Amino acid sequence: MGRGEIQRKPEWLKIKLNTNETYTELKSMMREKKLHTVCEEAKCPNIHECWAVRRTATFMILGSICTRACRFCAVTTGRPNELDLEEPKRVAESVRLMNLKHAVITAVARDDLNDFGAGVYAETVREVRRMNPETSIEVLPSDMGGNFDALQTLIEAKPDIMNHNIETVRRLTPTVRAKATYDRTLEFLRRSKELAPEIPTKSSLMLGLGETWDEILQTMDDLRANDVDIMTIGQYLQPTKKHLDVIKYYTPQEFAELKQIALGKGFSHCEAGPLVRSSYHADEQVNAAKKNKAALPID
Repeated sequence: MGRGEIQRKPEWLKIKLNTNETYTELKSMMREKKLHTVCEEAKCPNIHECWAVRRTATFMILGSICTRACRFCAVTTGRPNELDLEEPKRVAESVRLMNLKHAVITAVARDDLNDFGAGVYAETVREVRRMNPETSIEVLPSDMGGNFDALQTLIEAKPDIMNHNIETVRRLTPTVRAKATYDRTLEFLRRSKELAPEIPTKSSLMLGLGETWDEILQTMDDLRANDVDIMTIGQYLQPTKKHLDVIKYYTPQEFAELKQIALGKGFSHCEAGPLVRSSYHADEQVNAAKKNKAALPID
């Protein structure tokens, strides 16, 4: 993937900035609680809408330094700090202060830890549920090095949604992702469903890295073959010049077509669009998926 002609960002990717009182309030609370969000660390394009308008945020636990260096991701890579055992409580308090109906909790990859951070992750889920019994909880972990004891630890905390991103198509995975493999991601999602069939699974695909249309459809089939319920599809945006180039900008019409194809393949819900991210409008995704599932005929 060499650097070719630079793609000009299309009009439909223009982002409206909004730093109103709500945005400032949430930013101050995150600093006061010494918390990290993927919204900030990964330079998410939706931060102004989510913080200023929707009053939502995706918490990023286990520190802010990742042990992996994926070529699409802006999160800092290096030697992580020691675990903060008070972090679960602060996340739970923040969920309560924000009065969230649905909380998304992701984490940096912690390949330096024997349990890949699963113990603190599970404790965060339990603490959020203890302080916020009416809040649904979605987790978005790394593949935890394929350690399925670590996965079981997290599953036993009973999140409401298990989300793990496939990110890109099989052919591009070695170039785009660090340490993760396409098949390990599929196995991680399959084992999640085997361990807790009642917990919906979810995965996300980003487009624009050089994949073909047929490869996108094959990825959908691979996810469905491993019983994934919810899919999100969004446009890859280059966070810095050091990251992978954008090869193609997909149109809103193409995303709309992919959404219909995904639903036709049996996903209970699919959110697809240029600015869609794994946790974007996650509360709406979960509610829609529950309604669609309830409407399905019983065999």
